[in-house]
Amino acid sequence: MSRRLVLSLSGWQPRSGVAQTRLKSSFIYLANAVTDLRGNWATIALVLAPLAAIAALCLLPDALNLQHDLAVRFQRFEPGTRSIGWTAVQMPYGQTAAEISPLFPWWALLLFHLVTVVVAFAVNLVVLCSTRRIQSGVRQPRALNEAIEIYREAITLTPAFFWIVGLQLIAIAVGFILLIIPGLLLIVWLYFAQYALVFRGTRGVSALMRSYELMRGRFMRVATRIVVFLAVWSGYNSWVGGTFFGVSLLLGPIGVLTNTLSTTIFLLDLLATGVGFATTAFFIVAGVRLYQDLEQIAAEDITPGEEAILGPTAPLPTVNV
Repeated sequence: MSRRLVLSLSGWQPRSGVAQTRLKSSFIYLANAVTDLRGNWATIALVLAPLAAIAALCLLPDALNLQHDLAVRFQRFEPGTRSIGWTAVQMPYGQTAAEISPLFPWWALLLFHLVTVVVAFAVNLVVLCSTRRIQSGVRQPRALNEAIEIYREAITLTPAFFWIVGLQLIAIAVGFILLIIPGLLLIVWLYFAQYALVFRGTRGVSALMRSYELMRGRFMRVATRIVVFLAVWSGYNSWVGGTFFGVSLLLGPIGVLTNTLSTTIFLLDLLATGVGFATTAFFIVAGVRLYQDLEQIAAEDITPGEEAILGPTAPLPTVNV
C-alpha cells in the first residue's frame, strides 16, 4: 500500500490561525502603566527628584517677579508701608524705574525657560530608560543604585535623543508654518521616534521614519489614543499649574512678611514640578505599551510589497512510500 506524504515547512502556520495583536483602548494602556510602575515608585521618585529641583529653580524667578509686581502695585506687603498717602495734584504720581522694573530681566527669564524645556525633555528620556529596565527585569537591589544606572544609560543616549528631538521640532515647526493641519499630523506621525531610540536603538532620521511606519495604515486608531493621553495629561498639569498659581498668591504675602519668600515659592515650585513630572512619567509609560503593541503588529504584518518580493512558491516535492 502506498501513501503520499506531503512535506511541509517546519513551524509554519497560516496567518489566519495566529492570534493577531490588537490595539487596546486608551484606558487599558493607562491601567497597564499603573501595573508597570507598581513597586517602582521609589526608583522613579529618585530619578525625577534632581530634574524637578532644577525645574523648580528655573521657575522661581517667574514667581518672584510676580510677587514683586504684586507688592509694587498694591503696596501691601512691604513692612512699614501705608495704604493711604498724599500726593499733590500739580505733581502727578509716577513710579520710579526701580519700582516698576522686574527683579529678573527678560533675557534671564528666557534662559531659565530654555533650561526648563531641556529638563522636560530629559524627563522623557530617563522615564523611557527606567521603563525599559523595569520591563527587562534588570535592576539593582537598592533604589538609589538603580537610579544611578538609569542615569548612566540616559547619559549615553543623550546626544542621539536630543538630535531626534531637534529633528522632531524642526519638522513640526515647518508643518505649522506651511499650515496648521500638517503640523498636527507630524506631531502624531513622529510621536514614537524617542521610543524607537530607547527600545529599538534606532537613531536620527531613521527613528522618525520608524515612527511614521508604525502609524501607516492605522493613523486614526493610534491618533485617537495619543489625543486621549495628551488631553488627560494636559488636564492634570493644568490643574496642578492653576493650584500652584493660586496658592503662591496666598502664601506670597506670608513669605514676604516672614522674610522666607524665596524658600516658600521654591517649595511650592518643587511640589508643582514634582507632581507634573510624575504625571508625565505615568503617561510616557502608557505610551510605551502602545508603542510595543504597534511594533508587535508591524512584526506580524506582511505588506503587499514584501509578498511581491517573495514571489510565487514552487510546489513542494512529494515522496512515495
